[in-house]
Amino acid sequence: MSRHSIVKLAVLALAAAGLAGCGSDGTNAVATSAAPTAAVATADQQLNALVEQYWDKYLELNPLVATLNGDYRFNGRMENDISPAYLADSRALENEYLKKLGEIKVDQLSAQSRLTYDVFARDRSVTMEGFTYQSELLPIAQFGNRATFFAQLSAAGLHPFRDVKDYDDWLSRVHDYVVWVDQAITNMRAGVNKGFVQPRVLVERVLPQLEALGGSDPTQSVYYRSIAAMSANISAAERARLKEAFAKAIVEEIWPANRRLLVYMRDEYLPKTRASVGMNALPMGDRWYSYLVRLYTTTDKSPDEIHRIGLAEVARIRGEMEAVIREVGFQGDFQAFLAMLRSDPRFYYSQPEEIVAGYRALKDRATLAAQQLFSVTPKADFEVRAVEPFREKSASSASYQQATADGSRPGIFYVNTYDLKSRPRYQMQSIFLHEAIPGHHFQLAIQQEVAALPRFRRFGGYGAYVEGWGLYAESLGYEMGFYTDPYDHFGALSAEIWRAVRLVLDTGLHSKNWTREQAIEYLTSNTAIGPMDAVAEVERYIAIPGQALSYKIGELKFKELRARAHKALGERFDLKEFHRQVLIDGSLPLAVLDAKIDRWIASQAKS
Repeated sequence: MSRHSIVKLAVLALAAAGLAGCGSDGTNAVATSAAPTAAVATADQQLNALVEQYWDKYLELNPLVATLNGDYRFNGRMENDISPAYLADSRALENEYLKKLGEIKVDQLSAQSRLTYDVFARDRSVTMEGFTYQSELLPIAQFGNRATFFAQLSAAGLHPFRDVKDYDDWLSRVHDYVVWVDQAITNMRAGVNKGFVQPRVLVERVLPQLEALGGSDPTQSVYYRSIAAMSANISAAERARLKEAFAKAIVEEIWPANRRLLVYMRDEYLPKTRASVGMNALPMGDRWYSYLVRLYTTTDKSPDEIHRIGLAEVARIRGEMEAVIREVGFQGDFQAFLAMLRSDPRFYYSQPEEIVAGYRALKDRATLAAQQLFSVTPKADFEVRAVEPFREKSASSASYQQATADGSRPGIFYVNTYDLKSRPRYQMQSIFLHEAIPGHHFQLAIQQEVAALPRFRRFGGYGAYVEGWGLYAESLGYEMGFYTDPYDHFGALSAEIWRAVRLVLDTGLHSKNWTREQAIEYLTSNTAIGPMDAVAEVERYIAIPGQALSYKIGELKFKELRARAHKALGERFDLKEFHRQVLIDGSLPLAVLDAKIDRWIASQAKS
């Protein structure tokens, strides 16, 4: 998709959570500024009005983001986010609000509003820079694309189906989906002429996905599932009309569009794809990749610097893994131990239902254990579901889709049950802690439940913070009573080294001319990841350059901040309060988070 970080992230009772009236440093805003001047109030109010106006215009321009956030005002539309008109409107919106931001008297803002100002200004500048690079010419890859997402929108309830209007809104969105597909074909043809083409291997992975989105019986289609689950409150006449309309839309619009896309990509695009896999093979590729590194890490680190960090982390964690091998008394080297893990049936489930049930049991356990480390937890719940068959072959081991802010849909923890030999039991604990409790479910739900935040912050996010928190959450498993079995401990280390390896692989693939095969070999040599997952992971890094850097860079920052606070505060350090401080202002760029925690440390040292 043309924007990799559409952030989809209403209402934790602030009083109950103890967050009402809190400034960014956890101090009471009224108490610290009992009599704010009129000028300060005016500046704060002006900024708040500006960012709220921006968010409304942004959602109007991006109806899918609105829907995923539980704002259903624009449910009858779906943005054509790769069209020239959309890109012009988006650029105009960013320009307009960068100019308006210049009218704010920054020196008159309160501390919390200054945080909002800094984040908003950074976002607009980074977004404007992104228009330099023509990502709209590469609209389809196997790891997330509009075709598979539109199927999820229908099948997973991401688009609500509560009443007749919701069903009619979906039918309207079908028309927009068809327009998007035809635009994608137009853009890919233009990309071929300009030298912007996907690696061949990515397109080879897309073709089966598109083939799976066809069919002969519309009532058996993934797009028809909402009809089967239609509310009994809908009248018989409307039920009959909607059944006919859905079947017609599937047969006459969706399937032909999917077929056009499949035929174009198979017959015309695939022969013109490239053998190379790195971004540096594209026009402006090195510069583009450096931008994505900054975008996803929210740092100024270069690809070379991150590559070196990755190599050092791999060496450190590898040493800890070797210690576990010695602990269990295994006679053999690292590769022999990995081979044993991959072949021993005791480490794998035999039925898909068993792995889903295993994760549901972890939910109960983690919910109780998190009380030791957190004073604030989300109201939103989440479900554990298997990844849908149409995308399971290329999906990752697990993922999380956050709940809607209005509580109408819980979060979803997706578990991939395809090829159970690639889903070892000893990795389940770290995966769950990352994706659900206290990882993504905690962070994303808490963020959108803090009603005092401006909406662009409640529903926005930064990969280094979000994924860094997820990886940091894995490390909390030791304090939560997980990883007591040495094999589970090895699984946690394997998950951590996997993210360290990502620093090496992503930069290697996109700035050092590593091949796909070289990357797969490095991944399988240093982790216990199964062969199917290794291929899918490397191809994910190829498809989404820079995103894989977020995890380890962010986690290292969270650990650095915790160590800094502990050292400065000594016995006064409260881990629950530290976690509260890093969560209550939502996702932040790492430099902004660093400064915020420094201010909190200073305030605690004085109290």
